[in-house]
Amino acid sequence: MKKWMLSVMLTVCSAMSAQPSYQAINQKIEEVKQILKENPYLAGMFEKCFPNTINTTVNYRVVDGEDDTFVYTGDIHAMWLRDSGAQVWPYVPFAKDDEALRKMIRGVILRQFKCILIDPYANAFNDGPLGSEWEKDLTDMKPELHERKYEIDSLCYPIRLAFYYWQLTGDSSIFNDDWLDVVKAVLRTFREQQRKEGRGPYRFMRRTERASDTMLNDGYGHPVKPVGLIASAFRPSDDACTYLFLVPSNFFAVSALRKAATILERVNKNNVLSADCRSLADEVEQALRKYAVYQHPKYGPIYAYEVDGFGNYLLMDDANVPSLLALPYITEMPQQDAIYLNTRRFVLSYDNPYFFRGKAAEGIGGPHIGPDYVWPMSIMMRAFTSSDDQEIARCMQMLVNCDADTQMMHESFHKDNPQKFTRSWFAWANTLFGELVLKLIGEGKASLLIGATKNTTVNN
Repeated sequence: MKKWMLSVMLTVCSAMSAQPSYQAINQKIEEVKQILKENPYLAGMFEKCFPNTINTTVNYRVVDGEDDTFVYTGDIHAMWLRDSGAQVWPYVPFAKDDEALRKMIRGVILRQFKCILIDPYANAFNDGPLGSEWEKDLTDMKPELHERKYEIDSLCYPIRLAFYYWQLTGDSSIFNDDWLDVVKAVLRTFREQQRKEGRGPYRFMRRTERASDTMLNDGYGHPVKPVGLIASAFRPSDDACTYLFLVPSNFFAVSALRKAATILERVNKNNVLSADCRSLADEVEQALRKYAVYQHPKYGPIYAYEVDGFGNYLLMDDANVPSLLALPYITEMPQQDAIYLNTRRFVLSYDNPYFFRGKAAEGIGGPHIGPDYVWPMSIMMRAFTSSDDQEIARCMQMLVNCDADTQMMHESFHKDNPQKFTRSWFAWANTLFGELVLKLIGEGKASLLIGATKNTTVNN
């Protein structure tokens, strides 16, 4: 057995056998179970899904006197910047009243900062210099990296989490010298990938039979015209972009840069670095308005999924977040934004090549798994971004019916048969389901949850 495989297995076993108890989370679970007592199956789903991240993927410790938390993505034993930020996000509202939980989340943020400073172009990291199965990829691999697929959102999720944590706990101690170096690294990386002065230092190729796992043109991807947008080599699905200006991730970058600017102004009193963040955010936002909108003959102006600045548009959506559907969830875009509403109608229709409707459910998938597989994450995002109670209730019904009788969420399932699913241990989707349940209860919509009983017919 290779060193990295053995070390990972031992670390995971140790982390899973010694998890602290987070009282605030336990209390909330009991409260929700009482609220949902008329629907015991859904109550059981919440009880299993919401704590899945802290029960199975979190490895908290103190390193050099500081909180340090390594978060596995589930059945893949590495820490993704995206997944780890999303996995602990729903716990942040409880951190102020639970010191152990606060320290755990603080440790995630500080660990993410360390990861970015190791390599801002990497998406997934080891818990130490262990090497990985991808160490022979044709890119600048380091032993601390699990994978080096450059994705814009990998640099945005840590900023989003840090900002939210600071807002809800008031703890600004995370915004230290490492934080300032992280912001500088993010700015440098994003500017390099605007490709105004050539293709930049990043390239990636992999020896593979899967086309979406490698980059064409000697590892630099499809050419782009430098128009102010930021290139992303890969999507949040870890699939290679077709056109490198990935629109949802550019919107996410605008949001993250402005959050960073606010922190720099209010906490660090660094107006120079803050101005750099705001300037880049404004430039990208203006470029999105000019280059990311496609005049669709059926839906009117919609946001494309990817563009290249030359006038080419990829019209689709992928279930992974950030997605077009999830824009109001992941950024400050209003749900009633006119172009977003047009886009929403498009991505939830057969005009989106990755929208599938079957006997069991309907939703968005993507090329990562392939045709006919719906991702529960897309159904959740549909509910998160809807103001229509009937649509939300329908989404909840599909989620309950399509759990393959496990009371857990999965990566994807077949549109006609939920028993055919991928990834039995996918912590992000599980915790996200818990977040959705809490959102609906908080909005006074518990009746939509109580009505989502197991095996009730969904009218497709």
